[in-house]
Amino acid sequence: MKYLIVLILSSLCFLFANSETSAQTPQIVYKTEGYWQQQANYTMDIDMDVTSNQFKGKQNIVYTNNSPDELDKVFYHLYFNAFQPGSEMDIRAQTILDPDRRLAPNVGTKETPVYKSRIAKLQPDEIGYIKIESLLQNEKPLTYDVVGTVLEVKLNQPIQPGEQVNFDMVFNGQVPVQIRRSGRYNKEGVALSMSQWYPKLAEYDDEGWHAYSYIAREFYSVWGNYDVKITIDKNYIIGGTGYLQNANEIGHGYAKKTIETKSDKLTWHFVAPNVHDFAWAADPDYNHDILKVENGPALHFFYKNTMSPQQLENWKQLQPKAAKLMTYYSNLVGPYPYEQYSIIQGGDAGMEYGMCTFIRGEVELESMFKSTVSHEMAHTWFQFLLASNEAKHEWMDEGFATYIEYKAMNDFYNENKTNPWEKLYTRYIEIANSGLEQPQTNYADKYELNSIYSTASYHKGCVFLSQLGYVIGEDNLNKTIKKYYNDFVFKHPKPFDIIRSAEKISGLELDWYLIDFTQTTNTIDYAVKHIDKKTVELERIGLMPMPLDLTVTYTDKSTENFYIPLRQMRGEKPTSATLLEDWAWVFPTYRFKTSKKIESVQIDPSGLMADVNTENNLSYRDKKN
Repeated sequence: MKYLIVLILSSLCFLFANSETSAQTPQIVYKTEGYWQQQANYTMDIDMDVTSNQFKGKQNIVYTNNSPDELDKVFYHLYFNAFQPGSEMDIRAQTILDPDRRLAPNVGTKETPVYKSRIAKLQPDEIGYIKIESLLQNEKPLTYDVVGTVLEVKLNQPIQPGEQVNFDMVFNGQVPVQIRRSGRYNKEGVALSMSQWYPKLAEYDDEGWHAYSYIAREFYSVWGNYDVKITIDKNYIIGGTGYLQNANEIGHGYAKKTIETKSDKLTWHFVAPNVHDFAWAADPDYNHDILKVENGPALHFFYKNTMSPQQLENWKQLQPKAAKLMTYYSNLVGPYPYEQYSIIQGGDAGMEYGMCTFIRGEVELESMFKSTVSHEMAHTWFQFLLASNEAKHEWMDEGFATYIEYKAMNDFYNENKTNPWEKLYTRYIEIANSGLEQPQTNYADKYELNSIYSTASYHKGCVFLSQLGYVIGEDNLNKTIKKYYNDFVFKHPKPFDIIRSAEKISGLELDWYLIDFTQTTNTIDYAVKHIDKKTVELERIGLMPMPLDLTVTYTDKSTENFYIPLRQMRGEKPTSATLLEDWAWVFPTYRFKTSKKIESVQIDPSGLMADVNTENNLSYRDKKN
């Protein structure tokens, strides 16, 4: 671990990404005592035909089995196959009660919705696909089956622990009409949004294979180095993952073009070290701007020059805001370790990828910055540097990104809110009280409703982190986030890892918090049961216990803050409040005495505890007592 941290700190020599240079990104620890993860290094040559929207590809993967297990099979993701009538993504859109409107827009009324799958109506020249022409293991042909969006491969020779093998593939694909994330000619006219576009090896970890079908949520991938050449119409400009290696051959704002070609195409050569994904977008009408962040990376901006003057001005004004945000997140979580980051007009909305994000471009500046860029850039830390399994623990990505997004906006706009995440709490509490909530241990694709998924991942995931600050103290939470990054950057952390980081910082026992809040649908509900002059009686109604902050207002109008630790925490957070005896969760009620006559008692005045019924949190003493 010390080795990893030293590498991160010593490698942050940021350079402009339009130079032909080797990346200075810190190296991943693939295997050390008590820890391992697989490695997949990609080399790809892609030839894109912008007329037919089809492409041909050659791919080599050098795969290292760092596990202690013998592997007799591997799996590839073929994401583009989801955009075909009858696919799992298509059927899910037709059968879930509240489908994603991009997949199945409402053609009925609000009162009587009728959803029609867009995928189901795709014609042969509109679908997406990836077709495998050949696949070799160490130069010998392999047997495989295409099963929806997964390629199942039986190996000729098992891969032994510590062994490195070569997989060579020839494939071709068709870019689907833009429906969800990937595709051609989205609503804003961007020609190609190439995310989840190539055959990608599934992850194998200490829990085994994770060969998930592409239904909606997709990220969990193998770390590695990418060397990608994309040959495309010479008028197209590309932005995306990695560092351009041949800028002087390309021009297009990257550098002054010094090599002329009579060909109708140019080859763009990108190298991306230590990533688990490679995405790109291309359009002949892109503007390309570069802004260097002070003591940070070069930010690249790609946006269509055919937009209105006001929209073009919005993109100019976005740039210093994004630079400020990059610095803020690096200080809050941990240093951004790459030399560049790109913000690209493309896709269907905001979506994060390796070293870049796709966003909508024809929106108001504040909406583009506050609602999209702030969130998608936040993903860089939690999805592309920490990289939890989004299929199983989506709340660790979406929720934590939402937490720092709202924290950043509260600071940027000097809102000075005690609880900047209040509306996230409100949404979680609505679902918790509805009887529809499902635990966060659910697979991301298997929530009964998309709205329940959204609440579990974005809203409750955010509340998990902000409420953890309520439990251990805000300063301890800030230290926890930094420790979590330092301990688990490039390591695919799991839910227990964030809790262990918090325990090491706070000195408190916190496994109860993880279990109750994420593995069950137990709710928090505390009430002021009775006030009698100088005595307060509290009641725990919900199944989930918590430590309590209280404010007592006395009849002389003075106030006193009290803190009741939860016994199973085996300690208490730092506080200036009057410390009371701890409360064991098995006792339904708790009583304490004050020094003066009481006028009122308020449970959790900060609102940072997710109490599902706040109406019983404030009580006034009956004047007759």
